[in-house]
Amino acid sequence: MHDMNQVIGSHDVLLVTLDTLRYDVAAELAAAGETPTLTGLLPEGRWERRHTPGSFTYAAHAAMLAGFLPTPASPGPHPRLFAGAFPGSETTAPGTWTFDAADLPTGLASAGYHTVCVGGVGFFNKLTPLGSALPSLFAESHWERAFGVTDPESLPNQIDRIAEIMARLPAERRLFLLLNVASLHQPNWFHLDGATNSNGDTRASHAAALRHVDAHIGRLFGLMRRPCFVIVCSDHGTAYGEDGHTGHRIGHEVVWTVPYGEFVLP
Repeated sequence: MHDMNQVIGSHDVLLVTLDTLRYDVAAELAAAGETPTLTGLLPEGRWERRHTPGSFTYAAHAAMLAGFLPTPASPGPHPRLFAGAFPGSETTAPGTWTFDAADLPTGLASAGYHTVCVGGVGFFNKLTPLGSALPSLFAESHWERAFGVTDPESLPNQIDRIAEIMARLPAERRLFLLLNVASLHQPNWFHLDGATNSNGDTRASHAAALRHVDAHIGRLFGLMRRPCFVIVCSDHGTAYGEDGHTGHRIGHEVVWTVPYGEFVLP
């Protein structure tokens, strides 16, 4: 575990949530060498197997933005990187950075960080009170339809916006950036060569979407200032027919088990 008391204040912090990414698909592609950008940065080139704090986007992000990142799948307790001040917490350790606020963006803002959210799926669209709840935690938030689930180029479009943000960020101001990537979320059939809408989403198109993400995400990392502490993870998985289930917001292994990685950009 990184000592986050040494990281906060000296590093920018980037949280990338690959919305809906399944652990098994991520691990298979990493082992096959099909996601070279991500595996080139992950410790030992491997995803860590973890359990999500929520089975759908809103629940998982609300928990993560309170300091409850996906938990290692092995027996614990497991110390957390970030924790709000909470009497009796059993996962706050000497290396945990604690904050006196209800959420991590507010805590980091109090520590001098500029907080930015670039959303993807509908819970970040700011079109309704519910779609505004998560973005409202940040000093600056961005969403447009070109960042959402129906645009095959949503991730490149989001990175274009991040390039604009980075260009105007004061050199002396630390940054906390949340990027919610919509590419894995349904619909994702259009990422699979030869697929049509009538084919629908499949595990294969889910994997194709991850290859698409890997092909573009290196540009994001290139935009980040150094030093930058990065967390890349899924918020939850999704089912493609396992035990008769489709989708998420259910208590199935493919939903609860997610890939996780953390590293400092070289």
